[in-house]
Amino acid sequence: MLSLSLISKDNFNEILSNQYGEPDWILNKRKKAISLFSELPFEISPLYSKYSGLTLLEPDKIFFSNAESPTLSDDLKIRLEEIKSSPSLIMSGSSVVHIYIPEHLSKQGLIISNIQDAFNNHTDLLKKYFESNESNYGEDRFLALGLSSFQSGFFIYIPKNLIVPEPIRIVYSLKDDGLSSICRNIVISDVGSKATIVQELYSSSLSTTTSTTDNNDIYSASSTTLNDGSSKGIEEKTTTTKNKNQQCYFEVLECGVRSTSELEFITLQAMDLSTVNISSRKAFVEQDGKMSWYSGMFGTNLCRYKVDSVMKGPGASSEDIEIVFGTEKQLFDISSNLDHVGFSTRGRVMVKSVMKDESKSLFKGMIKIRKDAKASESFLAGHAILLNKGSHSDAIPGLEIETNEVRATHSASVSQIDEEQIFYLMCRGLDRESAKREIVHGFVEPLSRKMDPFVRAWISYLFENKWTGKPLLLKTDEVMEGILEVEKSRYKETADIFEKHYKYR
Repeated sequence: MLSLSLISKDNFNEILSNQYGEPDWILNKRKKAISLFSELPFEISPLYSKYSGLTLLEPDKIFFSNAESPTLSDDLKIRLEEIKSSPSLIMSGSSVVHIYIPEHLSKQGLIISNIQDAFNNHTDLLKKYFESNESNYGEDRFLALGLSSFQSGFFIYIPKNLIVPEPIRIVYSLKDDGLSSICRNIVISDVGSKATIVQELYSSSLSTTTSTTDNNDIYSASSTTLNDGSSKGIEEKTTTTKNKNQQCYFEVLECGVRSTSELEFITLQAMDLSTVNISSRKAFVEQDGKMSWYSGMFGTNLCRYKVDSVMKGPGASSEDIEIVFGTEKQLFDISSNLDHVGFSTRGRVMVKSVMKDESKSLFKGMIKIRKDAKASESFLAGHAILLNKGSHSDAIPGLEIETNEVRATHSASVSQIDEEQIFYLMCRGLDRESAKREIVHGFVEPLSRKMDPFVRAWISYLFENKWTGKPLLLKTDEVMEGILEVEKSRYKETADIFEKHYKYR
């Protein structure tokens, strides 16, 4: 096992001890990234460093292992039964334990693969992607970590002009052995394609467990493969307590959106409150392409998401809509940046945070409109509502504009919940807690109008479960069916909810 505090260019071979067979061009990219990792601070910008919650990280207590252990928890087995007939992938720790592609989509060229197989079997696709969309390794410490030290991940390719009619489901869970994981995930949406990807993030509470290691091949395209938990291979006994390790999920996600294609990436983060989730996300959007990020953040002790949308080609557009709900002593650190490179590009960011108990949130965002991005439009906003005196929120939006003939603005607000509104609802028969809940639903509802009814139902389900103290796990029960029935009857907002905020420069 290797701790986060020991990762450096000096022990590069130990980091790669389980990555034999990777092509040289990937190994060279790993080396380039690892050379920068240890030199970078937690926060590059001094503007954000005093607000950062990354001091909660304890690198000496974060451990990684390259040992394969492809087993499913009972919770993941439930999810498998519900999504196994859809295009889907399930990961447990650093192991891919299930992949399924319907035959008709496989014949049309849809690829769902683990990242190691993609580097070897789809080299031309990935090389073409990297030629035009190379990440800047030095812009963020955790981007450099993910690009250099990833243990696993997934690769999805939506071929030219393919419209995938149902969501591609990606389910990830940390294992209950206390070990952390680093994943690199890549999605390529080719010219004229359209797809929706739904990512669910979970983790198990740490406990004394027995895990099974099986080194057999555990997945194949166009078929379902599941380790049923039977005794195969080598049995390992691992005893872990919550106080021993700090369990983290580190992720780098890159999306290449080619001309006229549309990609929606939906994340439902419902990890255990003892864990940490740090994600670096990038979208490279080409001419007339559209990238949509939708996120519901509910779990972890520390959640840090950095989303960069690079609109490269003329007419490219991107939107990032996030709903954050914090309780107890959770800390959410959300960054969303819009980088307008091409002519007449369009960007939108809206983050709404609901902070309860002693939770905290930080929203950071930057609109950058470059010299060649005339006629571009951009809007960025972060709003928070505080339900208790102990909760806290900060918002730091910014603009960096290098040309004229553009429209751009940002907004931010943090406010306590309105006691007059609570009084009004209590006068109509609601108790105080129910009144708060209705106000909160009204606060986030304008964002949910932009989402598909199923996504609205999933977010409402997790929101309700967290408010009432129930497990944060999506499943098709009576409550979910009731919420979904209501959401299907509601309309989906098609008007531009951002337009009224624009100010002409």
